[in-house]
Amino acid sequence: MAELRYPDRIYRLQQTLRRRKLDAMLVTQPHNRRYLSGYRAADHGIQETAGVLLIPAAGQPLLLTDSRFHLQAGEEAPGFRIELYPRGLKNRLQQLLPRLHVHRLGFESDYMLHATALKLQAMADRISLTLVPITGLVERMREIKSEEEIKAIRKSVQRNEQVFQLVYNTIEPGMTEQEVALALELTMRELGAEAPSFETIVAFGENAAKPHAVPTDRVLRTGDLVLVDMGLVLEGYCSDMTRTFVAGKPDRTFRERLRVVRRAQLAGMEAIRAGVTCREVDRAARQVIARAGYGEAFGHALGHGVGLAVHEEPRLSSRSKKKLRPGMVVTVEPGIYLPGWGGIRLENMVVVREDGCENLNQDTTFLDI
Repeated sequence: MAELRYPDRIYRLQQTLRRRKLDAMLVTQPHNRRYLSGYRAADHGIQETAGVLLIPAAGQPLLLTDSRFHLQAGEEAPGFRIELYPRGLKNRLQQLLPRLHVHRLGFESDYMLHATALKLQAMADRISLTLVPITGLVERMREIKSEEEIKAIRKSVQRNEQVFQLVYNTIEPGMTEQEVALALELTMRELGAEAPSFETIVAFGENAAKPHAVPTDRVLRTGDLVLVDMGLVLEGYCSDMTRTFVAGKPDRTFRERLRVVRRAQLAGMEAIRAGVTCREVDRAARQVIARAGYGEAFGHALGHGVGLAVHEEPRLSSRSKKKLRPGMVVTVEPGIYLPGWGGIRLENMVVVREDGCENLNQDTTFLDI
């Protein structure tokens, strides 16, 4: 994707830093780091970073990393000055910040271990630096997708559907949940995905009553319902889709319950447009399920934002008063979960537009039986 987006994002962030009277900001959250720089290296957990961004309120941004990522950083973040920290990040910051005349430094307080924050504070005390905790600043920038980003997300959704259809046609009694999940993730890789966007969920029969079931060695039997929740990362952007079907001929109970969930999904999608609150959309779908007598069986929120991360803002939740804005991308995924029987969830991704929403999914497997 075009490199021109990164300077624009940095410029917008720097404007915000100046308004907040901050001299610089330390960006540690991996998706935020990629959003601002294009740098794709993965952290090995929150305790072992692949690097951090140091964004001054004016001037060239810096990417601080170690020798393992030196070449990659230079290739993927050409607009950044690359600084290595052979003696550790804290020591390098202690040298750099006074030279850059940084007196007030913002840091992502919701993505930093307490132990790390204490070390950062000890360093700040030595160089008379004021640390300012920041929450959700870059994440709010990420909420509204450009048409370029939407194009990438649409491509990810289409590839995800392609993977699903290839594997769907091979699913048969005798396979285990783990085998189906592995087939899906291998096919993602074969078709060019960077990775699954989350651990693939495959649940047969009664296991589908667990919304986030972990695939087991449970064997598929004829007549079992099958819930598949899957997504992949393509060109940095995530997809997320859920389909529920039956191995064989669906019975009347399954059909009736699937139709309830599908009506709820359509009601939620119909409610989406710019200016509507997230909880109003959640309510539109939830009422359909409640009126059918399954209100207690739908416990999670209706959906969530998707972009560089598979779960991001906004949240289509009964607790969220946030208003939808054009360019937001969200899932719509109502469900019914009944212990001892199983569960049904249907999930599409949509783009919020001024007067409605754009459905990014084309796959209709068992949506309208």
